[in-house]
Amino acid sequence: MDEQACPRCKTTKYRNPSLKLMVNICGHALCESCVDLLFLKGSGSCPECNVPLRRSNFRVQLFEDSMVEKEVDIRKRVLRDFNKKEEDFSTLREYNDYLEEVETIVYNLTNNVDVIATNKTIEQYKKENKDLILKNKSKIGREEMELEELLEEEKQQDEIRKRELVRFEQEEKKKKVRVKEALIDELMFSNADAKNILETFANSVQTTKEEVKVVPAIRATQFSTGIKFGRQRQQNFLPVPKIEEGPLYVYEAPRQPTDGPLPPTWEDLEVKGYINHMESEKDEHRAGGYRSNISCLRALQEALAGLYHVSDRTELVS
Repeated sequence: MDEQACPRCKTTKYRNPSLKLMVNICGHALCESCVDLLFLKGSGSCPECNVPLRRSNFRVQLFEDSMVEKEVDIRKRVLRDFNKKEEDFSTLREYNDYLEEVETIVYNLTNNVDVIATNKTIEQYKKENKDLILKNKSKIGREEMELEELLEEEKQQDEIRKRELVRFEQEEKKKKVRVKEALIDELMFSNADAKNILETFANSVQTTKEEVKVVPAIRATQFSTGIKFGRQRQQNFLPVPKIEEGPLYVYEAPRQPTDGPLPPTWEDLEVKGYINHMESEKDEHRAGGYRSNISCLRALQEALAGLYHVSDRTELVS
């Protein structure tokens, strides 16, 4: 793979690891330094195709191939207006023709084919479908807002759960400190045997651990898109009866009628000399599981099949 380089100053990633290539609507890449130098006044022309460009329209190149970058940008701009859905068409054929038209427009603009005529087609479409374009844009905007609200709600629930866990851990640490302080005080000021005090302390700690309840995590009940998941109780369906009479499945070897004499068995191939006229396999063939017996048996089966076949129609020859 060729190393990325600026076509104007020939700087590569090897020479400058912080090299940042940028592209515009024409699709030709330039490094950030060349962009700042050539478009110092805010506008200028591409050094490769002389297309008028603006400094504000340059963006960081994401793909190594500049043509891919150009196609992605053009596709985004075209799909902002060509935003019809399948439900906007009466038949599937009309929807497929619409998608084909969109792909033709993207291809023409990407490869500079009939650019003027293609732009006229886009403007004509925008005039004829102005209301529908605005309607679909607002619909997409509402869907994105709903999705963002669901994601924000999930984020808030996760933050609440984290705060609960932090609070629970802090309370446990404080509790352990209080227990240790009580043990030290007991050992310092009590007249009882230290061994008995330690045993009592160990038993109380063990009992406390068994009684501790971990804070339950907030269980999600739906995906980010709003679709609920999990087991839902269905009271309208009866359980499927379980059949316990006999085995569930009995294997039977397949039978294939040959309409001819029975071919020799696998052992007969070598005993009766069938294999003598076959080319022996090589080591690389054996590695793949091939044996010359397989070809020999296959040839015999095909040769003998159909010898006893009788047509349903009989013709009388006078």
